[in-house]
Amino acid sequence: MVDPDDIKAELRKRALEIGFDAVGFAPADQPQEAGDRLKDFVEAGYYGDMGWMPETYERRRHPQALWPEARSVIVLAQNYGPEDDPLAVLDQPEQGGVSVYARHRDYHDLVKKRLKQLARWMHETLDCDVKVFVDTAPVMEKPLAQSAGVGWQGKHTNLLSRDLGNWFFLGEVFTTMELPPDEPESEHCGSCRACLDICPTNAFPAPFQLDARRCISYLTIEHKGHIPEELRKPMGNRIYGCDDCLAICPWNKFAQKTREEKLRAREDLKGPSLAYLASLDDASFREFFSGSPIKRTGRNRFLRNVLIAIGNSGRNEMIPHATQHLDDDSPLVRAMAVWALFQLMLLAEFKTLRQKHLSKEEDAAVIEEWNRAS
Repeated sequence: MVDPDDIKAELRKRALEIGFDAVGFAPADQPQEAGDRLKDFVEAGYYGDMGWMPETYERRRHPQALWPEARSVIVLAQNYGPEDDPLAVLDQPEQGGVSVYARHRDYHDLVKKRLKQLARWMHETLDCDVKVFVDTAPVMEKPLAQSAGVGWQGKHTNLLSRDLGNWFFLGEVFTTMELPPDEPESEHCGSCRACLDICPTNAFPAPFQLDARRCISYLTIEHKGHIPEELRKPMGNRIYGCDDCLAICPWNKFAQKTREEKLRAREDLKGPSLAYLASLDDASFREFFSGSPIKRTGRNRFLRNVLIAIGNSGRNEMIPHATQHLDDDSPLVRAMAVWALFQLMLLAEFKTLRQKHLSKEEDAAVIEEWNRAS
């Protein structure tokens, strides 16, 4: 094959046969606007404690800043559409809300394997150099996907598709081969602001802008420390990620259930019991979340989230599940056990616990939690 359009057609055909759900082609010399928006995001401090954002800015701002030899980018989408309403679990306070993307096996493994399969064929058949990326690399994949016609960035800053709604992962194959680009996708949000209005923590300073420091997905997954007190109540029972702004989008009327078995939700992660999750030590946490992206967060941060959900449950029967963590090895866990118990107990009961535990507490943040609560 020598005709670029024939090469594109064959690549699209092979990508779909491998298991991807959408394919687009973008030039590697992207316009500067996306890099400027990233710069604004970093300068505003919206990245929180994700220090890798400013550290990788120069490589992230432009595809050729990451790999100067790149000439084209193939953007591939993998549908992970849920079988049921992701917001339904929010009405079940004794259960934990887990983001749809994390209710199954870690998607990085599946997507990267398929990217490598396509890239290997390109290298061997088309005699070009290739590099593959999933979202662990410094790639501005959403602007690239919009440039490739796969979708557009909505007001919630996530990518939207008229065929897949919000529910798809992205991966990229960078190549030294020059391929004709597809027509970029335009924005189709109109006057709708459903995704902005539903956000429990008001994480959107304006349409198309996200302050990660207020985003529940960031707070429950990326943030390593104590979650600010004013954001704990709005978290409700969301223990890993948040799908509110995705699930409410009207474009999901075109979304499809995933056809990929490895991306279908585990039954025990559709609405796991908070009581059970609170019982996990490090070994049982690792066993329960084997193969799951949740495992990377670590037991202590995850228990922090679970205890906030317990405190928000309003259920007295949850008190023992929080009390057991007042002597936990992790100060992060102990502090949230204190907060949860203050939400659930009568003040006299809480003060009795305080008298018993505060005298032997050594961590300043946990002591502050006891004092602030009482």
